[in-house]
Amino acid sequence: MSRALATSDPSQGSRPALQALPADLDPTRLPAHVAVIMDGNGRWARRRNLPRVMGHREGVEALKRTLRLCSDWGIGALTAYAFSTENWSRPGEEVSFLMALFERVLARELEALDREQVCIRFLGDLQQLPTGLQELIAKAEARTACNTGIHFNVCTNYGGRRELVRAARRLAEQVARGELDPAAIDETAFAAELHTAGECDPDLLIRTSGEHRISNFLLWQLAYAELHVTDVLWPDFDAEALTRALLDYQGRQRRFGGVDPVSP
Repeated sequence: MSRALATSDPSQGSRPALQALPADLDPTRLPAHVAVIMDGNGRWARRRNLPRVMGHREGVEALKRTLRLCSDWGIGALTAYAFSTENWSRPGEEVSFLMALFERVLARELEALDREQVCIRFLGDLQQLPTGLQELIAKAEARTACNTGIHFNVCTNYGGRRELVRAARRLAEQVARGELDPAAIDETAFAAELHTAGECDPDLLIRTSGEHRISNFLLWQLAYAELHVTDVLWPDFDAEALTRALLDYQGRQRRFGGVDPVSP
């Protein structure tokens, strides 16, 4: 847990060398926005006869690797599913560890994130989080809001259905106050009330550990995302696994409900 996002000497203010885009990837056809469901931390630990918390710690390292790679390779946004609304049902000890881990990692990594121009946002019902974590999140978002690098969205206490209900309620409240004509509600107006307002929708969703479901994640935003499922457990997700996901994406024909223009 001592490895920082920036592995160079912080006192020098320098950034580590960029990791070159693999030669078999087309730099003109990369997704602008990648979303990840980081699954398999517990199984990774169990296979090694380690406590589950060790899987979560290694999962943090995998997320840092993925953020670095996406930034280096020219992907504009990364959205990670860190903690769902359903995760509160896990054992209290594990939930408490995760909350402490989020706070500890964010406090340690914030300077490096800011130095590398990462713009970080936390998406979800943040009021349920511990007060100290809420305060640190507000500080991180304010400090990095004007950064010009990769957009890093961390979905924390997030649920897709809850997000949709929240958006509908906010629009209904505007109608009730006479501020909005119901006839003016369209997809653009609805999307503006989501946690992801202002962010382009993900082009690619990566789910690790072989599970074939989206688990209440970005239900609106993933409407036309390409899905890549890998058996790799999240703590083992690395440059090779990300390359395979991007190659899979680049092999798809994205028609958005239309017809392949090269088809007869």
